[in-house]
Amino acid sequence: MKKKSRNFEELALEYHERNPPGKLAIRYTKPLDTQEDLSVAYSPGVAGPCRKIHENPDDSFRYTGRANLVGVISNGTAVLGLGNIGPYAAKPVMEGKGMLFKKFADIDVFDLEIHQEDPDRFIEAVKSLEPTFGGINLEDIKAPECFYIEEQLQKCMQIPVFHDDQHGTAIIASAAFLNALEITHRDIATTKVVFSGAGAAAIACANLFRTLGVRAENLWMCDSQGVIHTNRADLNPYKKKFARDTQMRTLSDALDGADIFCGVSSAGLLTPDMLLKMAENPVIFALANPDPEISPELAKKTRPDAIIATGRSDYPNQVNNVLGFPYIFRGALDVRAKTINEAMKLAAVHAIAALAKEPVPEEVMAVYKTSDRYEFGRDYLIPKPVDQRVLLRVAPAVAKAAMDSGVARVHIDMEEYQERIERLLGPTRRMIRTLRKEISVSMGETHRKPRVVLPYGEDPRILQAAKQALDGGDVEIVLLGDARKIAEVGGQNGIECLAGIQIIDPMQNEREAVYSEHLFEWRKRKGVSRTRAHQVVLNHDYFAAIMLRLGEVDALVTGVTNTYANSARPVLEILGPGRDKTLAGVYILASEEKEYFFSDCTINVEPTAEQLADIAVLTADIAKKYTRAPVRVAMLSFTSFGASTEASTLRMRQAADLAKERMPDVEIDGEMQADVALNSSLRKQEFPFCELTGNANVLIFPNLHAANIAYKLLTNIADFTPTGSILAGLNQPANILQRGASVQEIVNMIYVSAQQAVKNKRG
Repeated sequence: MKKKSRNFEELALEYHERNPPGKLAIRYTKPLDTQEDLSVAYSPGVAGPCRKIHENPDDSFRYTGRANLVGVISNGTAVLGLGNIGPYAAKPVMEGKGMLFKKFADIDVFDLEIHQEDPDRFIEAVKSLEPTFGGINLEDIKAPECFYIEEQLQKCMQIPVFHDDQHGTAIIASAAFLNALEITHRDIATTKVVFSGAGAAAIACANLFRTLGVRAENLWMCDSQGVIHTNRADLNPYKKKFARDTQMRTLSDALDGADIFCGVSSAGLLTPDMLLKMAENPVIFALANPDPEISPELAKKTRPDAIIATGRSDYPNQVNNVLGFPYIFRGALDVRAKTINEAMKLAAVHAIAALAKEPVPEEVMAVYKTSDRYEFGRDYLIPKPVDQRVLLRVAPAVAKAAMDSGVARVHIDMEEYQERIERLLGPTRRMIRTLRKEISVSMGETHRKPRVVLPYGEDPRILQAAKQALDGGDVEIVLLGDARKIAEVGGQNGIECLAGIQIIDPMQNEREAVYSEHLFEWRKRKGVSRTRAHQVVLNHDYFAAIMLRLGEVDALVTGVTNTYANSARPVLEILGPGRDKTLAGVYILASEEKEYFFSDCTINVEPTAEQLADIAVLTADIAKKYTRAPVRVAMLSFTSFGASTEASTLRMRQAADLAKERMPDVEIDGEMQADVALNSSLRKQEFPFCELTGNANVLIFPNLHAANIAYKLLTNIADFTPTGSILAGLNQPANILQRGASVQEIVNMIYVSAQQAVKNKRG
């Protein structure tokens, strides 16, 4: 372990020294490009918000960044496992904390290292900073001073003050504790818990365990002097609350028959002999870092029936504070809570514990690069720190608890709030949530979920996506494939239950003869004989497309296991284009603020002017469904507005004119260069006649080469998330993903296709 730790330290030195040094920087959030920008950002315009805040100090939440700003504050007296190393040496840890706040919950941080060990002076320093922050995260302050400091600051400040070493550890450990009790079938009222350590984290954990239902007579606490008992004269007021009238004196004594060991102390304190004294199926929380109270390997060798959690990422069941503090503060800040109270902590505990019981998304598995499947059980008590769903569960739970318990300054609509925080996870999630709401509304009207068929169900990604979409409750899933193989793949990927998914094997289906006859009738004058029809219909893509054409399913998603061309051919032959006779592959590229629609990225190599006009109309219709912003179409070229008479530019100009006639209600112009389409200042200065009143969000490319290259470049070198390709212009909703699509991309396309089916039925 030590060798590994040293390697990480060497890597960390290079990481922190890399230019610019450290891990945090400040950026501005408003434009500062013109004289007017300067005048409203600073003098004289800034006097406006200053006057408003002077009249009402709470307006500082409205006109400044205070509502999303947390102070991470320490004096460096108890840093990680390093002890009292002082405020200068504590700064890398505080900057790291700031990174985690921003990464996981989009909360801004100023880290403040205060050179002051006197508790009262430290309190005065922090108290004076209240006008700056929306919340205070105290960090790495030694016990027992940390208790006093937090208590006094909570009394005198009207913003949340939260010592994460206490409560963060307690909340995550409590979630793991509740799930461990469930797995081992224990009753919390009769569970014996022994603590090794009596510092900030241990006492906070013990307090929260007591609140959850552990009885005082079943909770034992030990410090470096042994059992905390009533005859000791060296106890501070915080330890005294846990003193027992007992003859037991050692940790070993206390562990006799214990159900739970909770170590927040030092490496190696739990010996095999002590572990052997514990009850059946002991639960071991060995949380000392970097080296736990007992190594998981030794604990398992000694007690194979043990459930083990540590503070380390290289073992199962990591009790990591990052599962708590970003999301707890997110919820607290968003309702402008005055404090983080017990109700809010308990809400976080139960939200984290409940999430561990849900299926784990593929993107979480991918981060850990393991073939192991994470599912609720002895080695998966709590979610992984990288699981983005923690934000969606914990922040709303905390916000609601703050409102219900009366400490929130503002009350918010929880459904709207859920949508708002989902945007923090990326624009694609925001879009998919909107689609799912539309599907849900349709279900209320028709009393039927849209049925989506996915060929090649033996592929593990397709199966995982099918299960995830099914669990979402908005769609019905039909998989094509061998049921035995699908069940086998499911077992290998932690999907034991396929109930609710209809599995059809084209090779052994009574509909094969009916489908082949239909195929023969549709394609008999296009080179398909009756014998050929019987052969072709066994292809999953043909089989699925026939199902869709016959109305046996509502939508089709394919392309994951085959080339785009091979997947598209059956779809085009069976379903065919709609009235426009032109098809287009549309990619939605979403940034943090808006969505862009790129077309045509997959179908037409060198489209004519008429086809380009069709593509513009089809793509604009797609955009209307998936963005709330006004739809503005730019016909792109390498020059703008007549600067070249090259054939491709003339074609784009003609296409723009044709599209304008067909879409008089949509802003469209061209031909124009991409920077003109996306830069309003440039358009106003150089081309004031341009009919776009804002920046374009529908970008029509002159040919397949340009469109395909553009969307792939942006998705790989810029912060854009792609969804697609959406196949526009078909009679029915069938969409084709790129080969190698991730599970989440498949899930997203299932919802896109289901929503298209809903729209089609509504007309």
